[in-house]
Amino acid sequence: MKIVVLDAYTANPGDLSWDPLYALGQVEVYDRTAPEDVVARATGADAVLVNKVKITREVMEALPQLRYVGVLATGYNVVDIPAAHEHGITVTNVPAYSTMSVAQMVFAHLLNITSSVAGYTSEVKAGKWSRCEDFCFYNVPLTELDGRTMGIVGLGNTGMAVARIAQAFGMKVMAMSGKTAETLQALGICKAASYEELFAQADVLSLHCPLAEDTLHLANAGRLALMKPTAILINTGRGPLVDEQALADALRAGRIRAAGVDVLTEEPPRNDSPLIGAPNCHITPHIAWATAEARQRLLATAIENVKAFANGRPQNTILP
Repeated sequence: MKIVVLDAYTANPGDLSWDPLYALGQVEVYDRTAPEDVVARATGADAVLVNKVKITREVMEALPQLRYVGVLATGYNVVDIPAAHEHGITVTNVPAYSTMSVAQMVFAHLLNITSSVAGYTSEVKAGKWSRCEDFCFYNVPLTELDGRTMGIVGLGNTGMAVARIAQAFGMKVMAMSGKTAETLQALGICKAASYEELFAQADVLSLHCPLAEDTLHLANAGRLALMKPTAILINTGRGPLVDEQALADALRAGRIRAAGVDVLTEEPPRNDSPLIGAPNCHITPHIAWATAEARQRLLATAIENVKAFANGRPQNTILP
C-alpha cells in the first residue's frame, strides 16, 4: 500500500516519529503541499493523510487509485465527504485526542486575563515593582473565579471538560446544549433557555460547538451587547463562531472586559483581523490542540486508523 502524508509538519514538526506508519507500506511524507501539487504528489497512492490540505471532488477524480483519506484532525471539512463515498473512498478522522489540551488553553486564557499574568510580568521587567513604595505592585484589578458563572456553548468532550474544571474553581456552570435539562442537572449544570440568556448571564462565555450555518457568527453584535461589561469571551472552537468586527468594536467600547481566542476566521491572518489590534484581546495562534501529548495521541490514532483500514476493519469512519 502506498501512503502519502501531504501536510505533516503541524502535527509532527520533527519531535515525533512516523516509523509505525512506514511499517504499513511505501510511505512519502511532505511537510507542506500547495493545492497545485496535491494530485502530482498523491498520484498512485492508495491512502493519503491530510490536515488542512483539501481533498476535493476534482482531486478524487484525478486519483483513481485512491481508496482512503485519513484526516489528521477531528474536523473533516477539508474532504468532500459525499464525493468520497461516491468514489468508494473511506474517510476517517481522529476524535477527542486534544480534549484536555484545549480545555487547558481555555483556562490559560482565562487565568491570564483574570490574574493579568503576562501583563504583570511585563510590568515587573519594566522596573515598576522595583520602583514601588509597597511590598506589592498592582495597577489592574484581579478577579476571583469562585462564584462566577461559566457559560458554555456546546457540551461535547471539550465542553464537558471545561465544565468540570470550572466547577473545580467553584464556578457555576450554565450551557447551551442538546442534552436534556435533567441530564445537565445531574451534572450540576444549568441549561440555558436561549443564547440571549446565556450571553446575558455569563461572567465567562466559552465556545465549543461545531461551525455550522446556525452557529456562524453566533457571537454577534446583538448578543455581545447583552453581555456584562465585566464579562470575558473565550473562543477555542472555530474562528467564524465570532463576528470579529463586532467583538473588536465591543472591546474598544468597553462593552465587555476582555477576550481570549485561539482561532480566527482567516488562519494565518495574512490580511490581519479586527481582533489583532483590539484592546484586551489575547490571541494564541491556533495551538490549543498542539501539546506534545495531544499530538502523540493524534499520530498514534491516525496510524491505527490506516492499519485498521488495511486490515479491512476501518475505524473512526466519517459517514455521508
